[in-house]
Amino acid sequence: MAARRRVLPGAVVVLVAAAVVGWAWWQNSDSSRSSGPSPTWTPATPSATPLNSGYDAARRMLVGLPVKGWDRAQDFKRYRFGERWSDDVDVEFGHNGCNTRDDILRRDLTRVELRRGTCLVQRGILHDPYSGQTIEFTRGPATSEAVQVDHLVSLADAWYKGARGWDDARRRDFANDPRNLLAVSAQANFDKAFRDAAGWLPANAAFECEFVARQVAVKTDYRLWVSANEKSAMHRVLRRC
Repeated sequence: MAARRRVLPGAVVVLVAAAVVGWAWWQNSDSSRSSGPSPTWTPATPSATPLNSGYDAARRMLVGLPVKGWDRAQDFKRYRFGERWSDDVDVEFGHNGCNTRDDILRRDLTRVELRRGTCLVQRGILHDPYSGQTIEFTRGPATSEAVQVDHLVSLADAWYKGARGWDDARRRDFANDPRNLLAVSAQANFDKAFRDAAGWLPANAAFECEFVARQVAVKTDYRLWVSANEKSAMHRVLRRC
């Protein structure tokens, strides 16, 4: 696979400045700085590959997931999973000089254009797996949030089903693991929120099987548990896949 572009030192300075002055930098930026489709980036990655025939494996893994009640000894706090979209992680894309959100946008969007000299996604097209809608993404203060990155197994759900007992590094890895991340529409991300499969499934029924199968794989790999209602909901989906 061709090497990915890394954030240059100058780009880091600009990003820090942007954090200080807010979104004004984006509003005044010249769209001509877009580099066009990157000739050094290819979108196919193992973490983005559909499971398809893996549903038999998902059904077997589901059987093995332990059923427990929610661990409510301590309330969920987002900061316990580390800085948002940290590159300081030991999962796929970690330590590549790019933040996790842009890693996922580059992976999941089509017709990707990057900001010149960086790995920041300037434009692209999202075919939202949750809603089935097609969304044009343009980076900017009024447009960036149209496409968001969702944790298939939400951080809150993970916290109450095993992650409370992890160390900080493992929680940070989980929060930035591409296997548990998808670029989706803002509305779908809002609707799903912290819910597990018992409380929410994608409006795009064609994606239900893969959605649940990916959740099962993540929970298996990270040794999280499921609630009784969640396991029943997952079983109902996977038995028709």
